[in-house]
Amino acid sequence: MTNQTMTAARPAKGDDKTDNTVASALSPAVVLLFAVACGLSVANIYFAQPLLDTMAQDLAITPAVIGGVVTLTQIGYAFGLVLIVPLGDLLDRRRLIVGQTVLSALALTIVGTAPNAAVLLAGMVLVGLLAVVIQVLVAYAATLAAPADRGRTIGTVTSGVVSGILLARFAAGALADLGGWRVVYLTSAALTLVLAALLARALPRHAPQPMAGSSYAKLLRSTVALFVEEPVLRERAVFALLIFASFSVFWSSVVLPLAAPPLSLSHTTIGMLGIAGLAGALAARNSGQLADRGWGQRTTGLSLLLMLAGWVPIACLSTSLWLVLAGVVMIDFAVQAIHVTNQSLIVTARPEAASRLVGGYMVFYSIGTGFGAISSTLAYATAGWLGVCVLGASISAVALLFWVIVVSRTPVTVAVCSEA
Repeated sequence: MTNQTMTAARPAKGDDKTDNTVASALSPAVVLLFAVACGLSVANIYFAQPLLDTMAQDLAITPAVIGGVVTLTQIGYAFGLVLIVPLGDLLDRRRLIVGQTVLSALALTIVGTAPNAAVLLAGMVLVGLLAVVIQVLVAYAATLAAPADRGRTIGTVTSGVVSGILLARFAAGALADLGGWRVVYLTSAALTLVLAALLARALPRHAPQPMAGSSYAKLLRSTVALFVEEPVLRERAVFALLIFASFSVFWSSVVLPLAAPPLSLSHTTIGMLGIAGLAGALAARNSGQLADRGWGQRTTGLSLLLMLAGWVPIACLSTSLWLVLAGVVMIDFAVQAIHVTNQSLIVTARPEAASRLVGGYMVFYSIGTGFGAISSTLAYATAGWLGVCVLGASISAVALLFWVIVVSRTPVTVAVCSEA
């Protein structure tokens, strides 16, 4: 069976009325609002990275402890993926999203006014925990969209996620230069409250939930069961782990050679790499349309090849920064294309389980990101920038081999059978 085999979407295993009853509610303006909400929410996780030294000085925190800010935020995020995101299939998604957004503003205020390290760290756990509203939004957008437009909608919404990740460091640095690190979080808290009001006004009311009336324990058990029942979820979770590990390998350590002699670039200049990466990621936002047309496997394979090739110009950092910029665009384009395709395929397989599918999938994203960050700094310490590039390329090669050997021949479920 070839990679272009297309199978009809299976009937929903539950009361899957959302696609038919509320698809018309997802206008382009609402899709844009979803993307903005995702961008701001994910930025809240990454604001701290360029501010750690300033936070440590202000609150008299030792270097060993201040690193816990990032770690605890990611721990909170991981717990949110498991415990909160699946609730989108059980509770009213509108209330869940608005409630999380309001609580996120409160958590950001706690961080921005923290008088000591303990309050700061507790606030960052809450920020990470509540930032998973991103995945609730992605799943909600996927179920609101008409089946033929599902991939395109996911691509647009997740472009906000990648934009938030890549621009967070630049925005945090700029605001901190103007008014200190606390201004970053207090400004985000105010914007988040405004966002909550807009979401409350724009999101459709009374959309039916597939597992309404079920228990929370049954919900969590069903999330685990999906990994047993859905091969596409298992396969795409592996891709999530590998591609974001490779992505994190680059972004976690690139600042080290760029800031060190002989380059000695400023943080503002280094932050411009994020702009280049953003261009690549945004260019890939329409890859979901290819999944809608049944080209998900082909898109995945070509994107994995591009991701592997991107490490070649990135390895030339000491020779040409222009080559590095080209490699950044290639890798970020590939990661976004695969990520959008992954989510499009898993949601199409079981639309009524969108929140549980996206939450389970994103756990592997989190694992891959964490593994990439840790292994990247170790590789740089032992083998320099070349070691980092070998590590990143090796992970990309494993992902490509997995696609060739396991995934490329798997038929995919598509919403619209429009391929010639």
